[in-house]
Amino acid sequence: MLTALVDYDSGNLHSAEKAFQRMAREGDGGVVRVTSDPDDVRRADRIVLPGDGAFPACRRALMQDRAALYEAIVEAATVDAKPFMGICVGMQMMATLGREYSDTPGFGWIDGEITLIAPADPKLKVPHMGWNDLVIEGVHPVLAGVETGHHAYFVHSYQFGVTDLSHRMAHVDYGGEVTAIVARDNMIGTQFHPEKSQSTGLRLISNFLTWRP
Repeated sequence: MLTALVDYDSGNLHSAEKAFQRMAREGDGGVVRVTSDPDDVRRADRIVLPGDGAFPACRRALMQDRAALYEAIVEAATVDAKPFMGICVGMQMMATLGREYSDTPGFGWIDGEITLIAPADPKLKVPHMGWNDLVIEGVHPVLAGVETGHHAYFVHSYQFGVTDLSHRMAHVDYGGEVTAIVARDNMIGTQFHPEKSQSTGLRLISNFLTWRP
């Protein structure tokens, strides 16, 4: 069992690598490999796509600068229907459109747009940074053992506004509802960083490593 943690120069993957490897060892989740090799992605049983920074830059780094890697991800997630997890901007790129700096097409896997967070309370700052309580909305195998009130760690200025709320598995309250987890079919995404979210994040990672859609 191989999980490919995709490296496309979108940020430091050290923490994510350690968290996924730890939970793989503890739960018989196989091997976790950080890779930028399209063949590794094709061979993998599960795909994890992280992302830090601006939506257009991450999209360009993957879909243009590393087109072969992007094509391998699309093949694995949409043709072979392998379990896929997007993290932070990796989740946002699953959307139809990103509106950060300029309108930028996403993967189009979950219908919706990425827009600037606009808290109703002017005292709340953007970026949304730090711990927040999850509000669980949907039932999903990767959320087993994760409940409303459990904490997760966020660092972001833009949010995923899903068109169909059945694709939103959880949100947080930050001067309004801000999407925390999305899912459809064999795909799931977290706006927060599970590798930095202590027991909540580790549970999600463990569940993902044994998930069979």
